[in-house]
Amino acid sequence: MKNAVNREIPDELLQNGRKPFMGSGYYEGTEYRKDAPSVRVREKSFETKLLPSIREAVQKCGVKDGMTVSFHHHFREGDYIINMVMKEIVALGIRDITIAASSVGAAHDPVAEYIEQGIVTGLQTSGIRGRIGEAVSHGKLKTPAVLRSHGGRVRAVERGEVHIDVAFIGAPTSDCYGNARGVGGKSDCGVLSYAMVDAKYADKVVVITDTLVDFPNFPPSIQAVDVDWVVVVDAIGDPKKIATKAARMSQDPRDLMMAEYCARVMAATPYFRDGFSFQTGVGGASLAANRFLESMLVEKNYKIKWIIGGITKPAVDLLNKGLVEMIVDAQDFDVDSVQSIRDNPRHYEISVSQYASPGNKGAFVNKLDFVILAALDVDPDFNVHGITGSDGVLRGAPGGHPDASAGAKCTIIVTPLVRGRMATICEHVVTVTTPGECVDVVVTDYGIAVNPKRQDLLASLREAGLPLKTIEELKDEAYHIAGVPDDLEFHERVVAIMEARDGTILDVVRQIKPMKL
Repeated sequence: MKNAVNREIPDELLQNGRKPFMGSGYYEGTEYRKDAPSVRVREKSFETKLLPSIREAVQKCGVKDGMTVSFHHHFREGDYIINMVMKEIVALGIRDITIAASSVGAAHDPVAEYIEQGIVTGLQTSGIRGRIGEAVSHGKLKTPAVLRSHGGRVRAVERGEVHIDVAFIGAPTSDCYGNARGVGGKSDCGVLSYAMVDAKYADKVVVITDTLVDFPNFPPSIQAVDVDWVVVVDAIGDPKKIATKAARMSQDPRDLMMAEYCARVMAATPYFRDGFSFQTGVGGASLAANRFLESMLVEKNYKIKWIIGGITKPAVDLLNKGLVEMIVDAQDFDVDSVQSIRDNPRHYEISVSQYASPGNKGAFVNKLDFVILAALDVDPDFNVHGITGSDGVLRGAPGGHPDASAGAKCTIIVTPLVRGRMATICEHVVTVTTPGECVDVVVTDYGIAVNPKRQDLLASLREAGLPLKTIEELKDEAYHIAGVPDDLEFHERVVAIMEARDGTILDVVRQIKPMKL
């Protein structure tokens, strides 16, 4: 059947309570009971939780065939934890493992071999890149991978849709009891927001650290009351690889022009006032918008009340200049943001549930005024795609994109009209990751399109003299420049499911066919 974004969902996926996407607000107001982990009471005489090795932790936690183990990705491409843990699981002969990670990337390429060997048979994540993405796209994973937004992942864990048997949490510092923090030590990553839900809901929790500190390690990101074991290793990750190229301020003239458009769009809306709230993505044009926004704040004598999301240097600079009252942080994308949360008392760590979950009584995204986000493709219904490359291979993540888009009063998508030789405003996106009903404005280097449902914004932007076009006009211009692309060819087999924030099926990813030469 077709869902609310007109995507065909195979009947065989609509079983065991699974439902098609019915619209962003369809399940608002519904109630559910949170899942609960099993708990083993510690004896009073229990002095330490320290174990000598990851292998012993795997054995103590009783990891066996068919279990689900979880990880976080605060070290991004510098992460060592997944590979170290999976190496021990494989060495012990354990099979049929599901990995429930907040994201996986090129740092975890060895896992692709375990997928091909049938050792890893399930994957639940907010992002897939590198050899793992290639393995999944070519149908090597036994079961369809499940992709969720960051907020959707928290909701799924809290509801028990994803049951974590053992969570392995890499922590820059920990004491012998498991009070763990994202700051300090030699592998500082800033926050441990993604791992907080794992610590609360997993049956067993192992903290892996390379810096053991005195008890109590306060204030903890992960509390000892949730931790079973602690393992000290030589290194848990390379913090220098937290930053990505996408998270660097662009100097490209095209990006700067789009960034200026984004700032002007914001200034033209009724939400641009003293004390507004803001989130920006890590794309070059998104980050560069901060540069133009700063001058507008100074001119108006405005301050941003708070900034949330994945934090980068531009947000930290605004905080240090007194143009932002506080930063509310769920992920750090560079060294500057890591240092800021360590040193600045107005820079706060929050859980991803507080940040973005649709399954609680009020996440921060619901109070957002503006969010600026990137896209790989956008279609005439304003649906956004952000997880597969032009060849159909999984190379991205929904991340917090769907969460912030659903919550913000004004969601701005910024993308060049043509990327390489491909039109980014196109007739059909490859995979819908954010539904068009949550998108308000699309900014390109050839003009700005406003979602017709936002006639109020259209009037404001027209009055401000911004270069407005319809989304259809932008699509036609993109095709005139780049030509109409050939459709990608896929097999019928579904290799990944793109869940909406509420757990319904937003879209599916099918196994790719080899490209014809």
